[in-house]
Amino acid sequence: MNKKLAAALSGGAVLVLALSGCGDDSEEKANAWAKKVCDQAQPQIQKRANAQQAIISTAADGKPADIQAADSKAFADIAAADKALAKAVRDAGVPPVDNGEKLRTDAVNELEATATEYLALKKKVDDLDPKDQQKFADGLQEVADGLKKIERMDQAALAKLQSGELGKAMAKQPGCQRAKTSSPASGASASPSKA
Repeated sequence: MNKKLAAALSGGAVLVLALSGCGDDSEEKANAWAKKVCDQAQPQIQKRANAQQAIISTAADGKPADIQAADSKAFADIAAADKALAKAVRDAGVPPVDNGEKLRTDAVNELEATATEYLALKKKVDDLDPKDQQKFADGLQEVADGLKKIERMDQAALAKLQSGELGKAMAKQPGCQRAKTSSPASGASASPSKA
């Protein structure tokens, strides 16, 4: 019953700063900025990957109360990671690119907004009654639908940072590399694509 939620997570919450990927002074400045962000981002990327993995693993054959606990903790962890990522981008200063201030402000605001949305999803999950399986399943469907919306916000938050010189600079930084996760429990219908 949590497989749709797991599928939604693994399919899209891929932001997790897999911040994807010039040859002069501007490249050096972009690399320096990217290093500031990525050094702070690495533990947050791992926290998000672990949270997503917990949802996927529990979805395989978890009992409603276990699913509720795993999802609640995962959403809280992802919200905290997004807030920390917003702080990392803010603390790194203005990126050395055209419209750098707007780029930074937009990314920070959108990351903070997604953190708020994840906390709202956590509350929805916490309010579900795991003893009523049908209502619980229906509630999880609402949560999965909400998650899809948040993932679009999540991806938009850093899409601009992922392009151009900044994206190339960030892709080189070890701290912005994909987080490692263990494979999902056997029987899970979804597997994480990027984390």
